Amino acid sequence: MARLVDVIEMMIKEMLDENDGSATISRSSLAERANCVPSQITYVLSTRFKAGNGYIVESRRGGGGQITITRVRHLSKSDYMQGVLESVGIDLTQQQAKTLLENMIACGAISAREGACVMTAVSDRALAKVDTDIRSVVRADVFKNAVLGLMLDK
Repeated sequence: MARLVDVIEMMIKEMLDENDGSATISRSSLAERANCVPSQITYVLSTRFKAGNGYIVESRRGGGGQITITRVRHLSKSDYMQGVLESVGIDLTQQQAKTLLENMIACGAISAREGACVMTAVSDRALAKVDTDIRSVVRADVFKNAVLGLMLDK
């Protein structure tokens, strides 16, 4: 059974597909359709629909919490990868790295082999000897440097 966040993500992606890559939604009505609270919609938007994942999210105050989501397709590979770099903060979880890499592969910015190599380098297994308190910080640094290296090749 799919997790709720996966179901919400799928619902939003279906709306984007039906509307040529752009959709305006109401947080409360989507929450009602997904049988959840609006804060769960906010969570999905902030974690799954970021610029680094190829989306622009614009929130309008008032008016029932209207949100416009646009799938960005016109970016060059280099611009897309730059957006990914800018979306990575000072730390990065293994799951966040996996999601970013999957999106980079899906949009054609990197090959599946390149993604697998970077994922191997930033995995918990590769960083097992790094203290858990700083592992996500080290992972972010390794990830950023690997993506920079891939950008030199593009």
